[in-house]
Amino acid sequence: MTSFKFIHAADLHLGSPFQGLALKDQEISAVFVEASRRAFSTLVSRAIELGVDFFLIAGDVYDGDWKDNKIGLFFNREMGRLDRAGIPVYLLRGNHDALSVITKTISLPSNVHEFPTAKPGSFRIDHLNVVLHGQGFAERSANENLALNYPGPVRRYFNIGVLHTSMTGREPHAPYAPCSVADLRSRGYDYWALGHVHEYEEVASDPPIIFPGNLQGRSVRESGAKGAVIVTVEDGHAELERLIVDEARFAVRDITIDADHGAPDILHLVEQAARSVWDDAQERKTALRIRLKGVSRLNGQFIAQRQQWIDEVQAACHRVHEDIWLEKLELLVTEPPSAVETESAVLDLGRLVAEHGKEDDLRAEAEILMASIVPKLPAGIGAGELPLDVSINALMEEARKLLLARGEGTA
Repeated sequence: MTSFKFIHAADLHLGSPFQGLALKDQEISAVFVEASRRAFSTLVSRAIELGVDFFLIAGDVYDGDWKDNKIGLFFNREMGRLDRAGIPVYLLRGNHDALSVITKTISLPSNVHEFPTAKPGSFRIDHLNVVLHGQGFAERSANENLALNYPGPVRRYFNIGVLHTSMTGREPHAPYAPCSVADLRSRGYDYWALGHVHEYEEVASDPPIIFPGNLQGRSVRESGAKGAVIVTVEDGHAELERLIVDEARFAVRDITIDADHGAPDILHLVEQAARSVWDDAQERKTALRIRLKGVSRLNGQFIAQRQQWIDEVQAACHRVHEDIWLEKLELLVTEPPSAVETESAVLDLGRLVAEHGKEDDLRAEAEILMASIVPKLPAGIGAGELPLDVSINALMEEARKLLLARGEGTA
């Protein structure tokens, strides 16, 4: 067999709107939107610099249908760069860019080869003794095991299977094109280039079954380094190396506090956490979620003056670097026992809430309010399971704490 190298990428999600960030801060949202495009441009540049023999995209080039042609034009521009460098591209459609989803088109250069969606198809690269097998999504949802219909391997060729799949299930990703490692091995291929799961994962090594992850994190659930994989094949053996190309990152840090920590102490801990995040991100723009945990006498202040604390924590992040943005402040803090042992007005208010706030009635009212709010959110934000980013139970508990905190302030 000949020696060759290729890039395996997936889940570009070009055009992802970052709507959750947009609600919090338009400026940082714009940074992440641009980061998605820059990450892909960087990957194309690396492919050209490395002189790869071909470029593979295992689904979800786009995030959904286009409002206009800007996204299609951007992708066409990057494909044109690869075309001029003599690098062919092989791509298939995933659930986000299925035939039923993407209604607009932009003609792509002749170096781009798309796998069929009605049945599996194959592309042969004879001078490399390589053959690629794949089937894209015709509909957004693909519930059948597509892999079992892939053709058998071509003898004396390096066979690559390309598939957009959740395999046996990987939360929180939707269960599309389900299959097992045994199903993939049964095809007799030398490498499986998967897409759909946004975390890098080496599912198996014999043969390599790889999720490269996405190129750019899109929420705190997608934190850490992001990129693609460069695969170098020598004598039929594949060596893998990650290519990290993300331009901005999400991060989460838990900070444990205790009753002896005052406000300056807590903000100092935030600065320490932000500095650690900045070092880990290697000076990439970062959206940081801070979780304060533990016991604090300031708990009432946290709740009653929540926005002030959000601003203070953001300021602490900016003291470390101007490109660290507070994505969210989570307050998972309780009062020290001594603070609730006295017969105070706060305790009386607590009893009042407990005795008269019937949970079922409150929950029903909260659900009615939620139903009235969600349709008014910007398009797409209310489509998830937690449109307000937290459960109704969490919102009710926060309201209870806020009532008690404000009652303490007026006692």
